[in-house]
Amino acid sequence: MNIFICGDSTAQTYDPQQTLMVGWGQLLGDHLPGVTVRNHAKAGRSTKSFLAEGRLQALDGELAPGDLVLIQFAHNDENEKPERHTEPWTTYTDNLTEFIRFARERGAVPVLLTPICMRVWQNGVLQETHGEYKDAMAALAQKLNVPLLDIYGDSFRLVAEAGEEGSKAFFMHVALGEDPRYPEGLTDNAHTRRAGAERFAACVARQLICAGLVPPQG
Repeated sequence: MNIFICGDSTAQTYDPQQTLMVGWGQLLGDHLPGVTVRNHAKAGRSTKSFLAEGRLQALDGELAPGDLVLIQFAHNDENEKPERHTEPWTTYTDNLTEFIRFARERGAVPVLLTPICMRVWQNGVLQETHGEYKDAMAALAQKLNVPLLDIYGDSFRLVAEAGEEGSKAFFMHVALGEDPRYPEGLTDNAHTRRAGAERFAACVARQLICAGLVPPQG
């Protein structure tokens, strides 16, 4: 079985020589040794720009019946740039429907994944992020009978349990002088370091197994 990932920077595979950033997609195979993961996630892409650039069509010829296509977008669909932005209940779900149609026409199994949460704390409380996009995705999954993995819910719980300070280790919080690639340090509450990517990849793997989409491993 092959698992294909269509998504954004939060799932992308990165060169460890270039950055401390790690996407959950690049670690998913560590949790599912019985499958092959083909990660097509790309930074800065929304459902709109991923389709416009022909990135979904690039899977044509690779997909085989029974393969899984994991579809996770929202971060960049929320972006106001016209080449990225979609509205949750219209263009966003229209685009997701195209991903679903493409996979099903090739005998593959589309799987929708709600986005990982962002690390936004206010007065000691982790804030909800991604607005109605996750709700629109859930409604579409029910309408079209598509498996839905609530990665947002899992990630939110993990970040909340780690706490405001502890959860910094999950995301791209780089202290001044910690790494020469970040001479001024970095505070980024959207993208993950290995610790966060590891936990979120484990969530995806667990939910895939629990949903019966991937056989139990080991």
